[in-house]
Amino acid sequence: MANKAKKLMGDELLIKNGHVIDPANRINRKCDVLIADEKFVEVGRVRKPVANVIDATGKLVVPGLIDIHVHFREPGDEEEETIASGSAAAVAGGFTSVVCMPNTTPPIEDETDVEYVHRKARKARKTHVYTMGSITKGREGVELAEMGFMSQAGAVGFTDDGSGVQDASVMLRALKYAQMFNVVIAQHCQDDKIAGKGVMNSGYYSTILGLPGLDPLAEEAMLWRDIQLVKKIKAGTVRYHAQHISTAGSVELIRAAKKLGLPVTCEVTPHHLLLTEKCCAEYDTNYKVNPPLRTEKDIEALKEAIANGLVDALVTDHAPHLQSEKELEFLAAPFGLIGLECALPLYIKSLIEPGILDWPGLIRLMAEKPAKIIGVDKGTMSKGKQADVTIIDPNAEYKIDVNTFRSKSKNCPYNGWTVKGRVEKTIVGGEIRFSAESCPP
Repeated sequence: MANKAKKLMGDELLIKNGHVIDPANRINRKCDVLIADEKFVEVGRVRKPVANVIDATGKLVVPGLIDIHVHFREPGDEEEETIASGSAAAVAGGFTSVVCMPNTTPPIEDETDVEYVHRKARKARKTHVYTMGSITKGREGVELAEMGFMSQAGAVGFTDDGSGVQDASVMLRALKYAQMFNVVIAQHCQDDKIAGKGVMNSGYYSTILGLPGLDPLAEEAMLWRDIQLVKKIKAGTVRYHAQHISTAGSVELIRAAKKLGLPVTCEVTPHHLLLTEKCCAEYDTNYKVNPPLRTEKDIEALKEAIANGLVDALVTDHAPHLQSEKELEFLAAPFGLIGLECALPLYIKSLIEPGILDWPGLIRLMAEKPAKIIGVDKGTMSKGKQADVTIIDPNAEYKIDVNTFRSKSKNCPYNGWTVKGRVEKTIVGGEIRFSAESCPP
């Protein structure tokens, strides 16, 4: 595919007759996109002859999608996913950039680890792969990791994702250090003392299923605490990002923080918009995620927050696991599901079809705003920017089939769902890295 991409690219590439949506530049109309030397040259009506042409009639042409929350498991658990397999899954899902979480084995906690991820990504040559570094050494929440060196090596932020930083004093120091390097601190909001050994949402269903409940307060208490820390720091370049919020209470905390003008952002996943705690009724571990699936009330609150502009990014929290692990009993099975290759149609189903967002609103939350959160110069089609493009057929209807996924793992609860919206081509740095035509499942 890489050789074919080079041949197709040539000196220039013209995408003709597509409906271009670029929220950053307020473009939402039928026009052409001209790419040369890996960069955008013109968005408008291009009349000059170009050798390499993609006819995008009836398709949407948007800035390359960006997922700022994925798990590629390398190093340590390459049998579940590698940077290469995860990158292939990403471009198949229309993502031209992803951000890997550092909860690998061992964790990403120094500049050598960051460089390792980047080197593997360059070798895979699919999507742009960024990484966050661990906030604390060993993700143990005690001693800060080498944040400065990791930042210099290209880490776009820091998180102990999978674990919340329990000690408020450690989190305060982390925020102050990150402020020095102008990078984001992303928090897995969970107070472990409140969460206990919970494996699903605490409530009626956890009671009748006999499973330990994970109370929403565990998420909300830590989010409240962190907002107070951000408030204490006050001015400067501190940036705080709440990962995968899942409760109505969290929405209200985010609302209050933004009303105060605090530099707080947040993200939401497809599963917290489409699935509820009731899905766990058959003890299917593909529905075991952290934070857990919540209630209809929580889903409605999240959707309202998205409609009102309180949510800053839509992510997947792509978390691969072996089938043998997910076949364990519910208490013992790991948390997580995969979603890179079906996220776009799931967001169409949960947000576009009900009228919660229009297409520019969706692309803003899947490209422009995620780029700003991690501080990369992407998410737009502005002249001179690197040419990352996703071409979408918004009307293509099909069934999700996990057996066609590029991911090494298949722990996906959406298998068999009928959805709309298919990625036709993914262009990264001016090269076609995925084509539905030439890269069949």
